[in-house]
Amino acid sequence: MTKDIVWQKSSFSGGGDSSNCVELAITDGRIRLRESDEPGTELAVTRDQLGRLLGGVKGGQFGEA
Repeated sequence: MTKDIVWQKSSFSGGGDSSNCVELAITDGRIRLRESDEPGTELAVTRDQLGRLLGGVKGGQFGEA
């Protein structure tokens, strides 16, 4: 049986009915991320992996926004 995933919108996404936001859920010890306009595409990572990803983004490893 698959349990329902409860997604939470990022507080930086503007809130409300914005369809362009990042959503987060935690299941089975993994953090799942997706964009609300592409709900079928998800990234599932551990806490450590997410920390390294965010560190790389902040450090400019993926280019400028």
